[in-house]
Amino acid sequence: MSASEIPPFARNAVNLASAGLGARALFATDDFFAEVGRMLADAPAVFYPDKYDDHGKWMDGWESRRKRGPGHDYAVVRLATAGVIRGFDIDTAHFTGNYPPAARIEACDVPGEPDDKTAWTEILPMTPLGPSAHHYLESRSAQVWTHVRLHIYPDGGVARLRVFGEPHIDAAAHAGKLIDLASGLNGGHVVAYSDAHYGAFGRLLAPGRGLDMGDGWETRRRRVPGNDWIIIALGARGIVEKVELDTAHYKGNFPDSASILAGEMPAGSDALEEAVVTSSMFWPELLPQSKLQADHIHVFEAVNATGPVTHIRLNIFPDGGISRVRIWGKLA
Repeated sequence: MSASEIPPFARNAVNLASAGLGARALFATDDFFAEVGRMLADAPAVFYPDKYDDHGKWMDGWESRRKRGPGHDYAVVRLATAGVIRGFDIDTAHFTGNYPPAARIEACDVPGEPDDKTAWTEILPMTPLGPSAHHYLESRSAQVWTHVRLHIYPDGGVARLRVFGEPHIDAAAHAGKLIDLASGLNGGHVVAYSDAHYGAFGRLLAPGRGLDMGDGWETRRRRVPGNDWIIIALGARGIVEKVELDTAHYKGNFPDSASILAGEMPAGSDALEEAVVTSSMFWPELLPQSKLQADHIHVFEAVNATGPVTHIRLNIFPDGGISRVRIWGKLA
């Protein structure tokens, strides 16, 4: 599927059901063939023709057994963080004769975990599904939710569930406090980049340190003049006070140096990628070009005052890998 076929709510939002950000499957009525937690994996689903386990064919996703009576199956997912849900991708990749014919989704907002008394609200009505395909579907709610419940009718397999939305930041609770404005848990997301040949560029904004050299943003070896870059939309407009660049596991391929530009863009500009990229070339310098080391957390506290910003452009010279970026600041 080309980028133009992916709806804006999926291109410019955080996957609140990302296991890498901390989402967890809490319950499934049945996951006999494939454990429900696989459905939240960040990587695309894979298929191994000759892989079997004690329960039968190994599938990359959530799969229940064939139902032989009334009812249907469902799974409960705790989102990585509370947020407004804009839409979904119910992906049935590699499920061809065993996909659910239909699905619907409910959501709730609870401080702990849902129980028998929890009130659930339908945010996606009963919708038909097809074999081995992405199903991009819009949410019918603009409220903040903490959990979703995926119903499949009557049974079958879902390779991946993506819940696209905007993490909720409690402005009153965070007033005057230093937060990571770029964190995926706070709504930070990648808008554009020059190259992302290796790794998983979205993991640049994930919590914790990188697990290995594939857990971050890495470009191919540059064979022409210039440098590589990546543009990040912050989760909220803020005043930056400190920057962290982590080159965890990048030892023979870390960038020689890096700089950061920062700017303020109007709401909704992320959908106009070309405009953001062009504007970024003229943003003021937040961090001057600074030397980097292998496998190291670099903390830069002496950053230039730029005023309130909504986006940053990380330049690396000439190429290489960055595991994590932290943009510490206060809400503006």
